[in-house]
Amino acid sequence: MRNDITSIPISEVFEPRDGCPICRLRNTLEDRVVDYITGAAMMEPDVRQETNRLGFCYEHFEMMMKKRNRLGVALIMESHLEEIEKQIFNGLPLIGKSSIKQAKSAGQALCTCFVCKQIDWAMERMLATVCRLWENERDFRKLFDEQPALCLPHFSLLTEAAEKNMGKKNLPDFTNSASKLCKAYLTELRRDVSHFCRMFDYRNGGNNADWGNSRDSIERGVWWLTSRIPK
Repeated sequence: MRNDITSIPISEVFEPRDGCPICRLRNTLEDRVVDYITGAAMMEPDVRQETNRLGFCYEHFEMMMKKRNRLGVALIMESHLEEIEKQIFNGLPLIGKSSIKQAKSAGQALCTCFVCKQIDWAMERMLATVCRLWENERDFRKLFDEQPALCLPHFSLLTEAAEKNMGKKNLPDFTNSASKLCKAYLTELRRDVSHFCRMFDYRNGGNNADWGNSRDSIERGVWWLTSRIPK
């Protein structure tokens, strides 16, 4: 496969052939954005203006706190809380129509995240590159088919991207390939979860009980359904 500045990041997440490549792509982007926002970028006025306005979701606050820069997170939070007070409450009493307006503004504020916005922007472009490579590079098609899994959320996201970025001629074959990867893992997962359940029958117990690959099947089920490994 010919590598260029746009295809190299895609090659890096597909080459390991381990789990869902789109999860790896998302995780890589997340880590880079969180490193960026907890580093020098937090003091850049244009970035700080956006973080004040958008805030962060729980998952990305958690990731930021693990970067061991609590002062940096506190500084970001300090100015974000100030923005929340200004934009939502602004000295108005919490009664009547004012309280309803405040509640709606609060709901809108809870639905935004600076990191999510950056990830969504980057993922849209990266998935367009995946579609381009699949259409134009035979080696990438082979690499795609060799992936062991696609989680359900990223199967959906990838096929949506293909509808936007692929021609009608190639779209059915691509979606069939993606569906095959997703369904194959589902079949394996269902077998392991069912085996896990059967192992609680007293007839299957004992020191020599064969759990097979079922011990972590619940965690893998959560991952396949949500794209996130439970902690």
